[in-house]
Amino acid sequence: MKHNHDMEHLRHEHFYLTAQDKKSERRVFIVVGITTAMMLLEITCGLIFNSMALLADGWHMSTHAGALGIAAFAYFFARKNARNQDYSFGTGKVNALGGFTSAVMLGMIAILVAADSVYRLYAPKIINFNEAIAVAFLGLIVNVLSVWLLREDHHHHHDHTDHHHEHEHHHDHNLKAAYLHVIADAFTSLLAVFALSMGKFFGFVWMDAVIGIIGSCVIAQWSYGLLKTTSRILLDQTPDKDTEQKIRAAIENDSDNKIADFHLWHIAPGRLSAIISIVTDSPKPVEHYKNLLKNFTEIDHLTIEVNKCRG
Repeated sequence: MKHNHDMEHLRHEHFYLTAQDKKSERRVFIVVGITTAMMLLEITCGLIFNSMALLADGWHMSTHAGALGIAAFAYFFARKNARNQDYSFGTGKVNALGGFTSAVMLGMIAILVAADSVYRLYAPKIINFNEAIAVAFLGLIVNVLSVWLLREDHHHHHDHTDHHHEHEHHHDHNLKAAYLHVIADAFTSLLAVFALSMGKFFGFVWMDAVIGIIGSCVIAQWSYGLLKTTSRILLDQTPDKDTEQKIRAAIENDSDNKIADFHLWHIAPGRLSAIISIVTDSPKPVEHYKNLLKNFTEIDHLTIEVNKCRG
């Protein structure tokens, strides 16, 4: 019976969902519905009124709707499989996978919008400015509403209780991807209104295609940023050198300890796992070394190996 008690004490819990995640999931589903309707309206009107800026905004909003759909599914999947033992470290990385998929979608759409916009520079079409401006302005309102719906979650999802590092791995990258999408969409909607207004009042019809190209560059920029941050998590890259160095110092400043092998990676937003192999002349119990790292509360799964120095 005592062994069973010890096993229960040592078993790691990999349930990382919080009330904040449930709140984020509900808001994301609401924004998915709103933006999908607006996306269909903008793309349809862009084709009818021959506005490349409106089409660019609509296609961008389609990636927004798709990314938010992925974000919603990621929350759903993580929740349904939160205690599934088939996932060794839980489902904490699902939000990064959702963000990565969203980034790939952004990159593909950026290429399509840029190509279409360049074509429109050489083969311009007659634009129904009044109708296009009205739809673009409506799209801007919808995007601002989406930003407001996701804003509170985005700003309060960070863990500021950890004094060792408050860097990007504290973010819910799934929610961050959705938030960046709506910010980018609001920007491209604003550009669409500007381009169409310039065409209507000053006759700068070419501005419509130019804004389409600028919009594609904005989409590509968000794509690159998301790919960079989420791929680091998915490929188990060390979170940041500062945290790694502080952990090394905490171990090696105690006695004659030296770290021979060190692995540190994300298993969930704001949660890390570490495997540390220590070489020392005077080995101590594993609990001693774990106690040296007690202030690193973000380390949720810590494995330490202690080896006596052969020399």
